[in-house]
Amino acid sequence: MVDSDFDKPLGLDRAPFSRRRNPPYRVIAFTGLGLVAAGLFAFISLTGDPMGGEPYAIAAIHEESPAASPASSQPANQAVTQVPSDPAATGSTLKQVTSAEDIEQQSGVKVMRAGASAPGALIITVPQDLGIRLAPAPDPRLVEKTRFGPIPRIGSDGSRPSEIYARPLVTASSLKTGAPRIALLIGGMGLDATATESAIEALPGAVTLGFAPYGHDLEREAVRAREHGHETVLQLPMEPFDYPQNNPGPHTLLTSASAAENTDHLHWLMSRFTGYAGVANFLGAKFTSDDQALTPVLREIAGRGLYYADDGTSAQNLVPTLAQGLDLSTGKTDVVLDGTARMGALEAALLKLEARARDKGIAVGVASGLPLSNIDRIARFAQSLEAKGIALVPLSAVLGKDGARPVVTREP
Repeated sequence: MVDSDFDKPLGLDRAPFSRRRNPPYRVIAFTGLGLVAAGLFAFISLTGDPMGGEPYAIAAIHEESPAASPASSQPANQAVTQVPSDPAATGSTLKQVTSAEDIEQQSGVKVMRAGASAPGALIITVPQDLGIRLAPAPDPRLVEKTRFGPIPRIGSDGSRPSEIYARPLVTASSLKTGAPRIALLIGGMGLDATATESAIEALPGAVTLGFAPYGHDLEREAVRAREHGHETVLQLPMEPFDYPQNNPGPHTLLTSASAAENTDHLHWLMSRFTGYAGVANFLGAKFTSDDQALTPVLREIAGRGLYYADDGTSAQNLVPTLAQGLDLSTGKTDVVLDGTARMGALEAALLKLEARARDKGIAVGVASGLPLSNIDRIARFAQSLEAKGIALVPLSAVLGKDGARPVVTREP
């Protein structure tokens, strides 16, 4: 009789049971596969990338226009946009740019790229005064090479550093014609990196920054200041009455030095960085009261096309008198904002400066960039002026015979 499936009791024909049905290597293999699957699930959950990291592309399909635009011929990896050829202009002249570097160059917008990650990983820094750009520095026309390095000069075409490197005078259209003007000079830049960076970032671009000649990274910091719209000046160390107990620093201009020696010191000081529109004294009550020592220095400053800003702290200062015969633009500070550390003194000085501007039409305030709290308080004051009907202007806008320069208005 032939056995059939119907004659076999259900389940009785199975192979004998083995205790090694699941050998250890199989358990390990299944465990490994489980871990891989869990890792892939976590990757997709965190990144949203269903391709598991494999390269892929997403293409947008658009209906082809009848006539291709000029930008269509650009390489796919370049950004194409249109920006005004002159950011301060309101006309329709446009200049095509094809890369992020071009955008930075022409618009003043700084783009920082964080590695080589996705296109969204960009930090864009927009200057406080977008569209107000200072002329590139150094301008080859305005450079004389010396054994110390490049120093400023008047160009063969008559161009002056005091004009080329000055910040454009731009005021809000909301201000009345003939509105009072305030200029602020914050000195001591370059001596402390944190204070310098804070002043550059926090203060409005119309605030002028004075750099001491002794910083370690002056050129880079001065460039950053100008990128943020700040007009810059070089602070010149000059002999005070209590010298050498009170010593401004190396290459100080001295009454005991000859004219040639002081000129040599002046050239060293001038070579420390580029792009400044003028100079300002640092101390110097004795030096600025000595006609014989001061005159050759002022003549050299005027002959190099710079302006001179005086801190106004010396009653015996001869600069205003001597400058008239030297074709030297100069001006005097009205209020020293941080002349005392007394509580509330800075706020009182700022109110005095505002009152002076309303009374006389023009006022100049000077302060040091230290302590850092001063920068914050002066920044708040400066940012409040427009709402009070007062124009915040660069130092170059209040110097000269009448303290007036052509004004460009901007919309709010």
